[in-house]
This record gives sequence, C-alpha cells and structure tokens, in this order.
Amino acid sequence: MTAVSTSASAPAPAGVPGARGAAVGRGIGIGLMNGLWRPRVLGAWKVPASGPVILAVNHSHVVDGPMIIGTSPRPVHFLVKKEAFTGPLDPFLRGIGQIAVDRGSTDRAAVTGALGVLERGGVLGIFPEGTRGQGDFASLRAGLAYFALRSGAPVVPVAVLGTTGEGRLVRGLPPLRTRVDVVFGDPFEAGDGSGRRTRTALDAATVRIQERLTAHLDHSRRVTGRT
Repeated sequence: MTAVSTSASAPAPAGVPGARGAAVGRGIGIGLMNGLWRPRVLGAWKVPASGPVILAVNHSHVVDGPMIIGTSPRPVHFLVKKEAFTGPLDPFLRGIGQIAVDRGSTDRAAVTGALGVLERGGVLGIFPEGTRGQGDFASLRAGLAYFALRSGAPVVPVAVLGTTGEGRLVRGLPPLRTRVDVVFGDPFEAGDGSGRRTRTALDAATVRIQERLTAHLDHSRRVTGRT
C-alpha cells in the first residue's frame, strides 16, 4: 500500500526538509546542468506525477546527483553523505532540501527526514550502492529496500551515463558541453505484496531491486549506445 501523502504546501514537520527548498534546487539544477552539459533525458514521463516516489540512481561521479536534480520532472530530496555538508555547502544543501546521512551508522535523523519526505508525497533520491563506484548496481545496501518497504512508495530506476570522463578545462568534471544520458525506468514495487517488513522480506526485496536496477542499466546502455 502506498503511503498517504500530505499537501506539498503544508509546513514540513521538524527534521523533514520542505518541498519549497527542493523546488528551488530543481530550478538551480536545470540551469546549471543544461548550461554546463547537454543532458538527454529519456523516460521522464515514467516518474509518477504525484505521490511518494523513490528514485534509485547508479553512482559513478559526483555530478550524478545534481544531474538528477536538474533533469527529474519533480523536485528531489537526495540522501547525501554528511561529509559533503561542510562550509558554505552545508546551509546551501540543506536549503535546497537535501538530507545529510552518516553512512557509518544508523542515522535516525536521516531516516526520519527521508521517511517524512515520502509521507508527504515527495520524491526521495537514493544511490543504493552507498558510494561512488562503477555505477553498475553490483553491490546494494539495504537502505533502499528499507525505505521502499516502510513507505510503500514505488521505486523508479534511473541510469546516468556519460559522466565518467574528465575534461581538460575543469579537472574532476566531465568535459563541458558533452552529452550526458539520463534514463528513467518503469516504476515497480519492491515488496512481494505481503506487506511484511521482516529481515527476510528486506533481504528478498534487496535482491528483487538489484535485479530490476541491473536490467534497467543494461537496457539504458543499449538504447543510448553507451558501453
């Protein structure tokens, strides 16, 4: 059962990022991502237009998160490693509705914030691999399955392809004005329909999610011609 959503204009409960900040972040992301690169977005219409949604994104470059924020049809609240919230980036990231998470422990504040986003019908972005890597969904943590089972929100797989190259003008970033492909997949339910949230159900959901995400990534590479 999908979680009951509240009005996006209603005040956010304590510890839950508001919808307004994420909307501002989306506007900034649209300008930056289209100004620096040439995103080609496929399947954006597959993201449900309303209600709670989890975007499960592969992660191979620091640009992946901002790219999704700037190409998603709806404002997104990402779970972002707490190490990124330093200096002026701290108030900025919090101001645009992103959620700091301690990856080394069970971060109750981050869990509360993420579930709160879904409870009010927002969009939560997660890198299920937990950190940057090959971006191939080869190793998933249980966090995505937990949020999906707990909230009942559908999961939309998203593949970001073309961000791994390094440009000459700006070290560490993909070459400016190159094409980046963002492919949204079909939403699916992570659970088995029983409503169970046991350890066994969580493990089974993680396997189910990994199969769907890997299949989407393979499909995305075929349709975009990426290797």
